[in-house]
Amino acid sequence: MGDPCVNDPAHRKSVGLLLLAALCWSLGGVLLKSVAWPSLAVAGGRGGIAALFLLIVCGRTLRFTWSPLQLGAAVAFAGCTILFAAANKLTTAANAILLQYTAPVWVALLGTWLLGERASRADWWTILATFIGMGVFLFAGLRLHDLTGIAVSIASGFCFGLMILLLRKQKNGSSIESIILGNGLALLIGLPALSSAPPLPPSGMVALLLLGLVQLGLAYLFYARALKQVTALEAVLIPIIEPILNPLWVLLFIGERPSRLSLVGGAIVVGAVTWRALYSLRRATPLPSATS
Repeated sequence: MGDPCVNDPAHRKSVGLLLLAALCWSLGGVLLKSVAWPSLAVAGGRGGIAALFLLIVCGRTLRFTWSPLQLGAAVAFAGCTILFAAANKLTTAANAILLQYTAPVWVALLGTWLLGERASRADWWTILATFIGMGVFLFAGLRLHDLTGIAVSIASGFCFGLMILLLRKQKNGSSIESIILGNGLALLIGLPALSSAPPLPPSGMVALLLLGLVQLGLAYLFYARALKQVTALEAVLIPIIEPILNPLWVLLFIGERPSRLSLVGGAIVVGAVTWRALYSLRRATPLPSATS
């Protein structure tokens, strides 16, 4: 049997699943504005809903091995979501989002060691272009003196990158169990905040359900399936349109308008990600065999 190539139908489908995952993730901004809870309470609540959703959907196919790899990916997942929630309290949303998306750098640096997937020149150019674009896009909200928030945001980005690497390392099996465990861990960490959170109005409850079911549950269902046919860098670079789509939904549903500078930065990011997605679909370099 030949190795699967990145330009085969399965790979094209996986790229599409990554874009669908990014679309689901991008709903977070507009939905979070409708949930009047502290960040840790929201992180725990949506994590619990997502875990339950994935348990119901995946059901009989699940295999909890409790291996170091499965547990490590779960801890990285929970660390990413919890640290990102904390970062939004300690610094601006712009700082938190931009620095969480340092994840491609961590994936590029550690991917060869953990997965044997070396970053190409195209990967590094895409990382540079998207980082510049996001810096331009978020420029008005950036603050360089929030040292604690910046450190927590970078830690969130590291956990995001490590999560992707450890989920990708499980490509021969199933990574969805790690995602379920990570959401369950987020729920446990958020329980103290949940216990003291006020009751939500109907609109807030609907938003919380959508955060758990769609923004986390459905998104990571797509993401876990895509990971079998894409490299770790593709898995982190292609969905990077998520922070650009996020304010688009806020504009459409709430009316907050981005600046012209934000539009320029968004165009740079979308252009870089589109080019990288097309590049990955066209090139014919084989991925490591799924049976190796």
